[in-house]
Amino acid sequence: MKKNTERALNVRGATKTYRTHSGEVHALQNVDLTVRQGEFLAIVGPSGCGKTTLLWSIAGLHRLTSGAIALGEEWITRPHPSIGMMFQEANLLPWRTIRQNIELPFEIRRKRPDAGRIDRLLQRVGLDGFGGKMPRELSGGMQQRASIVRALASDPTVLLMDEPFGALDAFTRDEMNKLVEEIWLESRKTVILITHSIAEAVFLADKVYIMSARPGRIARVVDVPFPRPRSLDLMESRAFFDLVNAIKHEIHHQPSVQSAVAKAV
Repeated sequence: MKKNTERALNVRGATKTYRTHSGEVHALQNVDLTVRQGEFLAIVGPSGCGKTTLLWSIAGLHRLTSGAIALGEEWITRPHPSIGMMFQEANLLPWRTIRQNIELPFEIRRKRPDAGRIDRLLQRVGLDGFGGKMPRELSGGMQQRASIVRALASDPTVLLMDEPFGALDAFTRDEMNKLVEEIWLESRKTVILITHSIAEAVFLADKVYIMSARPGRIARVVDVPFPRPRSLDLMESRAFFDLVNAIKHEIHHQPSVQSAVAKAV
């Protein structure tokens, strides 16, 4: 087995076809990508292009029709303890406390929770003292902070994020984006973010993968040239605006991304 620092995530020829009552739906077609250990990657594309299908396949929650996914030398065909995931909703069980929700994945795997790590993560995301609260006692942003803790509590190598902040207001979303970058800079986890917000993708990621309309394929990969750490003021800069706008145009089949990257450097 390779060392953890060498555990790149590789997707090769990922193809997914759903069979429905009205016929076959081709969600993904020959998707290839490699995510280096510690890299932050975002995936954007038109609605229905297969972004979430791809992410759930990487998580081991969907089986591919053809192709393969590997973390280092391990094939991913089912949920893996080295891969954590945040969903579109916090998905906290209303009858369990915040801490009990965080510990649930450990219970499912019949593992003892790392209480010290959970305490540190709760403090890091600003939820120190909220472990005994019920989900209804927390705001939407606080619930998503708890979801981050749950995803990171087992210290996974890879963190998958499926549009986790889409339901939050703009101010809270900006706060969460900054928090995610700070945690990533501290932990250097491998992160794959699915988002409909191109600005969010550019602010957080090292690379932005643009997917085509269904069946989803990788249409282009854009390197994000902005140094880290990134201030929220970056979003008001002309270079940031130009890159976001260029990616938006690329999604609508207007090939202007590379010139915008050159201007941003």
